Amino acid sequence: MSNIQNDENRFPLFNKVKQNHEISVYIEEQNKSLHAMGFTEHSFAHIGVVADRTAYILDTLGVDDHTIDLALTSAWMHDLGNVINRVDHSQSGALMTFYLLDKMGIPAEDIAPIIRAIGNHDEGSGVPVSDIAAALILADKSDVRRNRVQDEDENNYDIHDRVNYSVKSSKLKINQDHTAIKLKLEIDTRYGEIGEYFEIFMERMLLCRKAARFLNLEFHLIINEQTLM
Repeated sequence: MSNIQNDENRFPLFNKVKQNHEISVYIEEQNKSLHAMGFTEHSFAHIGVVADRTAYILDTLGVDDHTIDLALTSAWMHDLGNVINRVDHSQSGALMTFYLLDKMGIPAEDIAPIIRAIGNHDEGSGVPVSDIAAALILADKSDVRRNRVQDEDENNYDIHDRVNYSVKSSKLKINQDHTAIKLKLEIDTRYGEIGEYFEIFMERMLLCRKAARFLNLEFHLIINEQTLM
C-alpha cells in the first residue's frame, strides 16, 4: 500500500494540519488518557495508519484529490475527542475539529464533510454518511496490530491487548475489479484466539460491512487464510 499521505502538493490542508502545534498536542494528550485507561495506542502511529488507508481507499476508487485531502484531515483528527472522554469521543472530537479548523480559517464547505465523517466513525453510533466517512470507518476499524499494545507487562493484558498482540500482519486491499475490499489478518493463536477477535470486534466488522456497501464494495474478513465474512 503506497504512503500517499506524504504528497504535500496534492494535499495542502492535510499537511497544514499535520504541522499545527495545537493539534499535535491534543493528539499526544488524548493518547495519554487512553493509555491510563488501558486502551491500545491511539497516537501518531494509529492516525498515520488510518490516514494512509483512508487515502488508499479513496484514491483507488478514483476520488478527486480535494476530497482525499479532506479525508486525510478527518483521519488525522478523528480521535481528538478522547482527550475529553472515551465516551462519545467521535462527537466531541468533531466539535473540537470544527473549532480548530475554523480558527485556522478553513471554509465551512471543507469543515462540514470533515466533522461529518469524524462524528460518524465510531461503532457505537456511527453511520457511513459519505464517502469520506465510509473510508474512515474502514481504515480505523481495520487497524489491529501487535504494536498497538501499550502495556509492556503481558501479565496485565486484557482481551483487547491479547487480540491486538496476536496480530502479526494486517493488510487492507481493494481487488482489481473494485468490487471488494479485504481485511487480511495473520493471527498467532498462542496469544489470542480467532473467537476472541470476533468477541470484541464483531460490531466493528459489521460497521465495516456497511461502510463497504456505501462505497459499492463487498467487505471480506480473512484470518489465517480463512474467509470468515
